[in-house]
Amino acid sequence: MLKTINPSKELQTDEKATVSVVGCERMGMLHTCLLANVGFKVLCVDNDRALIERFSKGKAPFLNQEVEPILHKGLENKRIRFSHNIEDAAENEIILVTTPVVVGERGTIDYSSIEKTFKKIGSHIRKNTLVVNVSVVGIGVNESILKKTVEDASGLRVGADIFFAYCPVPFPEKQTLRSLMNYRRIVAAQDRISLEKASNVVGAMTKAGLVKSLDFKVAEAAVLFETVYRNVRSALANEFAAFCEKIGADYLVVHSLIAANADCSYKNIWGFGGEDALLMLFEEADNQNVKLKVSQTVLELKKELAKRKVSLVQDALKSCGKTMRRAKVTVLGVSQTQNVTDLPESSFKDFVQMLERKGARPSVYDPYLPQKASGLDLPYVEEDLSEALDRADCIIFYTGHEQFKRLNLKKIKLLANMPAAIVDFEGTLEPMKVEAEGFTYRGLGRGVWRK
Repeated sequence: MLKTINPSKELQTDEKATVSVVGCERMGMLHTCLLANVGFKVLCVDNDRALIERFSKGKAPFLNQEVEPILHKGLENKRIRFSHNIEDAAENEIILVTTPVVVGERGTIDYSSIEKTFKKIGSHIRKNTLVVNVSVVGIGVNESILKKTVEDASGLRVGADIFFAYCPVPFPEKQTLRSLMNYRRIVAAQDRISLEKASNVVGAMTKAGLVKSLDFKVAEAAVLFETVYRNVRSALANEFAAFCEKIGADYLVVHSLIAANADCSYKNIWGFGGEDALLMLFEEADNQNVKLKVSQTVLELKKELAKRKVSLVQDALKSCGKTMRRAKVTVLGVSQTQNVTDLPESSFKDFVQMLERKGARPSVYDPYLPQKASGLDLPYVEEDLSEALDRADCIIFYTGHEQFKRLNLKKIKLLANMPAAIVDFEGTLEPMKVEAEGFTYRGLGRGVWRK
């Protein structure tokens, strides 16, 4: 679970504290400048002697106008120092590692460089030292490689003798002092002391607050997913720009209209919608001989979503020792809009039909969709919730109406054909509460509950 905080009121900088920053490339120098700006003394360490010599003279190979004034001031008042010996970094009780991961020509990921850095740090580290990895790494790397390496090299245990945290920065090659200072940082650790110590240091550098997590994998996934989100948006923008060139429209004007009408308040993050509009776009793209690869993928993923949902139901029933055949599957919520009388989304019938083809007996209940609602042709809609839940083997929360969030799980348990499963497509219920009542829980995107 990620928790957002604003550290401005709870963080105080120790004027005497010295932070070692390992790696003097772009990320290292940006952190060095930000730390010096808020009162820390900083030792920046890199084995590149030429780079160290250049910085020691107040010269920066990048972002000169931002970095050099702070660098000159830091050298003058001795808040910033440089060294080419990584052993010197271990003199201080706070160490930020900015050593980048190496990517090979064929796209292979090489962690040997950062692993070597952590091994050297571990060989000289002292008790009570905090080590923070700032470099973006793959899922599982912090725990299985970096944490293990520093523990093995030092003979000390993270959380007891020393402390270790992860604070990644996406798109490091594009960061500036201003962007990094105004970026809401993720801070992750596996123990609370490491988390708080790291938060105090990182929080002093940012004006945007922190997002805390006690799960490395969550933080690792978050920064990788954010990178993909941004790249997908860029890919779509390029596709649309090429399309606008063909049809004689101004994409910048189109984009301004999209931005003016953008609604980021959708609660259902899984919904696609607008299939007719997609098909209209594809037809015109074919006429113009423009390939909309990213957009076409959206339509393919939309078709796959119903299959994923059915697969979750099947897996949940299997965990209960049941099969889909002759299982009563109760679907709660048909309306495509929460808390409003509305028709089902276009893919709902496909989903129910898939359940039927696998032998399930579907039952549907929605307080906002009575059986006689216009346009609804589903013979298995129940008008009474208790009847819909009676002897249910699997209960699916398809639309997250507020009424469903208040359902009494103990009463549902008495009605259901236990052992039974609850499959939640909209995050309506708390998984721990569901399983505490003896149900098997599954949810879209919630792999941690796939037990």
